[in-house]
Amino acid sequence: MTAEPVTIQVDEGHAVSGLVQIPNGAFACYVMAHGAGAGMTHRFMEGVADGLSERGVATLRFQFPYMESGSKRPDRPALAQATVRAAVAAAGRFAPGLPLFAGGKSFGGRMTSQAQAEGPLQDVRGLVFLGFPLHPANKPSDERAQHLAAVRVPMLFLQGTRDALANTKLLVPMIEALGAGATLKLIEDADHSFHVPVRSGRTDDQALSQILDAAAFWMREVSGCARA
Repeated sequence: MTAEPVTIQVDEGHAVSGLVQIPNGAFACYVMAHGAGAGMTHRFMEGVADGLSERGVATLRFQFPYMESGSKRPDRPALAQATVRAAVAAAGRFAPGLPLFAGGKSFGGRMTSQAQAEGPLQDVRGLVFLGFPLHPANKPSDERAQHLAAVRVPMLFLQGTRDALANTKLLVPMIEALGAGATLKLIEDADHSFHVPVRSGRTDDQALSQILDAAAFWMREVSGCARA
């Protein structure tokens, strides 16, 4: 379905673009932030929005201010988190009555969880991470996950087993330590972009479908919606 362009006011000095897709019969809305290197119109973001729409999930994609201005340097965390809060509040207006979820790809997901850890995002039922960036590429560490202990809503981690930004030997025990509120879905052979090699016997589209099925199922369970 066609995405509707919207404007989200972050503060007096910043307004950003957004794209809203609300399918008929939607049971939830996912506020989806982009990764550090590509904006909301990247084909992965479009694929997630379109795929979730087919599964009954509305989406609000949005730009961070640096991406809106054409800069390659991500915003400082305070501004990025303020943008997440503004987008979540806007989603409540664009999709009234729908259970809200938030998260996104890599950097966007981490900024969302940091915002939630600082203070609950308005009406958000849970967080969905499309590749949580646990550490810089090939530099294993779990320091970036320390704030997750302060998150008080359920979390779903969708991660590739070949993700250079999330070593599974660190990721699995980290998520287990978070307790029952954290769920991990591993996508075999997928990297940080959820690309799978030919030798896996699967295509990127099949990997994406696996991600979207897991996300929609989890959001339906958390929101308490009856199965379609």
